[in-house]
Amino acid sequence: MSYKIAVATSDEINVDETFGQAKRFIIYEAEGKTYKKIEERNVEDGSDADSKASAKTSESVQVGCEASSGCDSKPESCEVGAGCGSGTGCGGGGGCGGNGEVSFKISSLFDCRAVVCKKIGVSAQKQFEKKAISYFDVSCSIEEALDKITFYYNRIDNHVSLRNKTD
Repeated sequence: MSYKIAVATSDEINVDETFGQAKRFIIYEAEGKTYKKIEERNVEDGSDADSKASAKTSESVQVGCEASSGCDSKPESCEVGAGCGSGTGCGGGGGCGGNGEVSFKISSLFDCRAVVCKKIGVSAQKQFEKKAISYFDVSCSIEEALDKITFYYNRIDNHVSLRNKTD
C-alpha cells in the first residue's frame, strides 16, 4: 500500500521551513521502506485579490465594532456575526489573512498521509488531526525524516511492535 508524505523544504535537502512559511511542498510516494519524489505542490492561495478584499471588509467591520462602547452595546453591524470576537475580525481568526491561508494549504495536502515541517502551528495541527493526517515537527535532512517515517509506518501497517526486542 503506497501513501504520500508532504515535506516543507526550500532546498530539497533539509526540512527547513515551517508550515506557515512553506509556499510549496515536495510530495514523496512511499511504499514499505522505500520512497520517491513524485511532485512539487504549490500551496500558495491564488486568490490574493479576494483575500485582501475580505480582509479589508473584516477590518472595516471590526473598526465599527471597536467604535462602539464595547461588545456589550454593539451596533447592528456587529450583531450579524461580524467583528467583536465573532470569528470574522482580526481577533477571531477568519480575517486579516488568518485561517484562510492555513485552510487552503491544509486542503491542498488532504491526499497525504503525513506532513513534515520544521514547525507547525496548533491551528494546522488540529485541522490535520480532524482529517487523520499525521504531522511531524522535525529539523533534519529529508532523507533522515523519510527513513524514520517510512520505518514507522511500515511497522504499523504490518502490525509489528515498535519496541526493541531484547532476546
